[in-house]
Amino acid sequence: MNEDDKMDEWINYDRFDRPTWYSFYPSRTQLLSQSDLDEIKSVNDQISLKDVQEVYLPLIKLIQLQYQNYEQMQLQKMTFLHKPNRRIPFIIGIAGSVAVGKSTTARLLQILLQRLMPDREIEMLTTDGFLYSNAELERRGIMDRKGFPESYDMDKLITFLNDVNAGEEQVAAPIYSHQVYDVVPDQVQIIDQPDLLIVEGINVLQLPSAQRIYVSDFFDFSIYVDAQADLIEQWYLERFNTLLDTAFQDPTNYYYSYAQGDRQEALAMAHRVWQTVDLPNLDDYILPTRNRADVILHKTNNHRIDKIYLRED
Repeated sequence: MNEDDKMDEWINYDRFDRPTWYSFYPSRTQLLSQSDLDEIKSVNDQISLKDVQEVYLPLIKLIQLQYQNYEQMQLQKMTFLHKPNRRIPFIIGIAGSVAVGKSTTARLLQILLQRLMPDREIEMLTTDGFLYSNAELERRGIMDRKGFPESYDMDKLITFLNDVNAGEEQVAAPIYSHQVYDVVPDQVQIIDQPDLLIVEGINVLQLPSAQRIYVSDFFDFSIYVDAQADLIEQWYLERFNTLLDTAFQDPTNYYYSYAQGDRQEALAMAHRVWQTVDLPNLDDYILPTRNRADVILHKTNNHRIDKIYLRED
């Protein structure tokens, strides 16, 4: 039984093909240009204005409806409790494998929400910053498990989300650099009571070990970006190859040494990493969280979204 057949067995999701999904909100509003998309898409990701119209604008409309309900409920709750209304962000989680296009989806949602709701502040962050530093991973002997649940400081991530959810001001999040492949010391991203916060990462729907709370318990809406593993591997290797093309002149870039050496050996190494690290992580820890998402965006060849799954409840 293939992955799509398994999806069809899920009775708690409504499945829509792309034309049906577009029919729910057939807007012809042009909010972005192709140059806008080129600026926000990740390396080797593919996205078009047609994708925006047919997939993402209906999704944004759904998020707006959820946000309006959230605002109303927050106001009613504070009124009932005789408390002053607090600015508590509506939090959107975006999960999925490495190289599947989570970051592009997150940035696209942010810019669309900003243009459709210019009076609202929308922030975005990635959970990569909550990885332990490479030095700490080496000390723990789990450098080859980078990206697995144990490689994240989940206590710090949950504390961060708890503070944001409590309406705290000036909450700091660590920053990760893919150029140096490590957490950047002494640099933070400040989250200061936005109206909406987008949190993107492979681990956002996972249950941390030794914890009785999910990261997703803080989410008001969640999305899983999905594709078959063989396609994700293809995108992973294409992205790696492109990164080598851009790193050969920068000695500070993590990929510089690979770019200077034999290209086929580098690609073989990347293939081994996928097979021994990223694929097992996907199979054992990321994919099992898929059915915790409110919406699943299923991709096929060339990153084209062909099916959308919406949780019924």
